[in-house]
Amino acid sequence: MSDVSTPEGVEPEHDHEHHHDHEGPGYATPQAAIEESEREKLAYVMSLYVGTDVDAPDFVSVVDLDPDSDTYCEIVDRIELPNRGDELHHFGWNACSSSCHMEGLERRHLIVPGQRSSRIHVIDAADRRNPELETVIEPEEVFEHDLSAPHTVHCIPDGKILISMLGDADGELPGGFLELNDDFEIEGRWEPPGEIEMNYDYWYQPRQNVMVSSEWAAPKTYYPGFDLEDVEAGNYGQRLHFWDWEDGTVEQTIDLGEEGLIPLEVRFLHTPESTHGFVGAALSSNVFHFWRDDDAGEYRAEKVIDFESREHDDWDMPVPALPTDILISMDDRYLFGSNWLHGEVWMYDVSDPSNPRRADSLSVGGTFGEIQEVQGRELAAGPQMVQLSLDGERLYWTTSLFSSWDEQFYPEEGERGSVMLKADVDPRKGTMELDEDFLVDWGECPEGPARAHEIRWPDGDCTSDVWQ
Repeated sequence: MSDVSTPEGVEPEHDHEHHHDHEGPGYATPQAAIEESEREKLAYVMSLYVGTDVDAPDFVSVVDLDPDSDTYCEIVDRIELPNRGDELHHFGWNACSSSCHMEGLERRHLIVPGQRSSRIHVIDAADRRNPELETVIEPEEVFEHDLSAPHTVHCIPDGKILISMLGDADGELPGGFLELNDDFEIEGRWEPPGEIEMNYDYWYQPRQNVMVSSEWAAPKTYYPGFDLEDVEAGNYGQRLHFWDWEDGTVEQTIDLGEEGLIPLEVRFLHTPESTHGFVGAALSSNVFHFWRDDDAGEYRAEKVIDFESREHDDWDMPVPALPTDILISMDDRYLFGSNWLHGEVWMYDVSDPSNPRRADSLSVGGTFGEIQEVQGRELAAGPQMVQLSLDGERLYWTTSLFSSWDEQFYPEEGERGSVMLKADVDPRKGTMELDEDFLVDWGECPEGPARAHEIRWPDGDCTSDVWQ
């Protein structure tokens, strides 16, 4: 069903959707998101049993984040999916602030893909605390468009949904993009075939008529785990693609070279007037700043943050930091991220995007983390997916990257389960402090320890909403 109305008798538990002058979902501006939002009281977290000893389907966790609640820091509901082996990874909403002009459209449905299965689930979250599975798009419908391995889900203007796809129907290259309509039916391939080979994350800036996409590898390359020979063979990405948003065609490609190996999460600044953004090059352990050079009429990219590799007795090579996730605060002042192998969450002041200034960091979990347990719970992996409160005062993170990569680098993650941790952030001072009273433990799930990946808030967050 389309999200242009609410069934009789259902009262959506939206915190803010009707608090502003516009009629559609989300917020009129990024500043409105900061000023009008209430503190996040629930989180949805991708949770999975793929690669563990538990023979059960993956699920979406509903986590209580209300400090005044009796179930604070607990998983209060689980939306179990009908099949095993999906590998839940990234997910997103059917609508966001890019459609705030659409009267009657609601941010109501979560689009939940299976990375390994290519199955796409639609979850009705009208009841924010007790969402329900509504429908499933089976893999065969996806394969008809010669695409597989869904990754990033963004709501795009006019109620449509765009999903980055990392492979073809056989798990090889090229990847592409799959478009769904507001009834959650496959419209088809968004771009003409052959525009790109590798794909991964993307972000769009409609006022600038631009989209940027990054690269990982073919699913058949990264599914089994990481093999250095694949890097040497050129099987991992190192490029950014800049698209004409209206036409769905690549206008420019930037090769980041050896300093930009495996560019993963990519973000434009939130202000719709900006052409500045950042991408984390995971394997090279760098962050690049990109922007449009108006004089040259094209985009530029420059390395602005470099995380040095570190020696470790158990490794026969220096350990890369592996910055696997980044996000930008809603006021565009801070860039946050995680170094999964080193065990670090960090924040940089990017008021001047071309000259980031390190503000603070926390050494938690991972290979070198100074803090290796919270509330007596040993941490089995480093910080991975991060999410920030809309007011920029609370940073949360989980610890699973991808099941086969978890097994390779942190095998105890599958045995003990993931955790979700939190830091209190002072944006005025540019500091973070670990909240040692906060711990959500997927090791205590009823059917056995589970992994936890991406985090979303019920009413928008720093990695879902885009403005026109």
